[in-house]
Amino acid sequence: MFDFIYTVLGAVFGPILGAIYHVVNNYGVAIILFTLFCRVLMLPSAVSQQKNQAKNQRIQYKMRKITEKYKDDRQRLAQEQQEFYKREGYNPMSAGCSGGMLLQFPIIFGLIAAIYRPLKYALNLKDDTLSLLTVQTQKILDAAKPFVEKLAEAKKAGTTFDLTAAQQKLVDFSTALGAGGTKSTYLQLRIVEHLSMYKDKIPADLFRQISDFASGPFRFLGLELGKIPKEGGTWVYFLIPVLVGVTSMATSLYTMIRQRKTNPEQKQGAAMMGVMSLGMPLMSVWFSLSFPVGIGIYWIVSSLAALVQIVVLGFTHPPQKMLAKSMVDETIERRSRENSRKRVNE
Repeated sequence: MFDFIYTVLGAVFGPILGAIYHVVNNYGVAIILFTLFCRVLMLPSAVSQQKNQAKNQRIQYKMRKITEKYKDDRQRLAQEQQEFYKREGYNPMSAGCSGGMLLQFPIIFGLIAAIYRPLKYALNLKDDTLSLLTVQTQKILDAAKPFVEKLAEAKKAGTTFDLTAAQQKLVDFSTALGAGGTKSTYLQLRIVEHLSMYKDKIPADLFRQISDFASGPFRFLGLELGKIPKEGGTWVYFLIPVLVGVTSMATSLYTMIRQRKTNPEQKQGAAMMGVMSLGMPLMSVWFSLSFPVGIGIYWIVSSLAALVQIVVLGFTHPPQKMLAKSMVDETIERRSRENSRKRVNE
């Protein structure tokens, strides 16, 4: 299923990232520019969210009036609230939801596909060349199979089985590739990481092309963009998930504090907003631990860009101005409905 999702979204976002890469000639820089590009695309959603917050503030003010009027009659209060929500076309459970957060997931999966398939989207290798690499990968896995089985038997029997350096490399490659084998989404990434396994199995010019890419453009600030932190590496790689958590939490907390300050009367949806404010940073840390470093770089830049975006929109679309505009729009809409009813009655 995930291979299908990666294939579909990778076909959309992979060429975009690849085009940016061919301009800047560094995959890390391309990811940063790709992230900023996506943030620009999500700007209309951010502006819409700003307007919705103003509308919510106005609705909560009206809601308080209803609550004060029927505070001694809970049944009537509930009835009036439901009728009010129906008139306004308002869903109280949507008050703390962010469409921008949900929009990130297709982008993230598309980016994962692009990072997992650098030979396709960065080097633009043809299908026949990729097929050649797949065939050679299967040969390496077949050569590793006897040693993997012997290690498994030794472990089951509680004994040891010593491997030569060459045999250990075969086993390590087989283990790294995982159960997916030559159909694994990780295949192109693993080829880049274990390129030495292919030195005598593919043409020299192809080996050199992939090797130059792996040691140069596929690194950023000394980090291998395909390295997955939880699968090993130096402590530096674990800084990425930490930075991901810090930047994501900072953005979530700032957003929550700002919304509560703008609309202190908002009660319904507050619990959901709080859960998302804590849940999204935790999810982002898990993503950055379980997926290549490039995903962590995306999330750091995306969180920082979102924070800057929120601050800027606070000046260009201030809550007071949005609230006033919401009241004007509401008045115009109400008068339009009244005029429509009058024309119908006439």
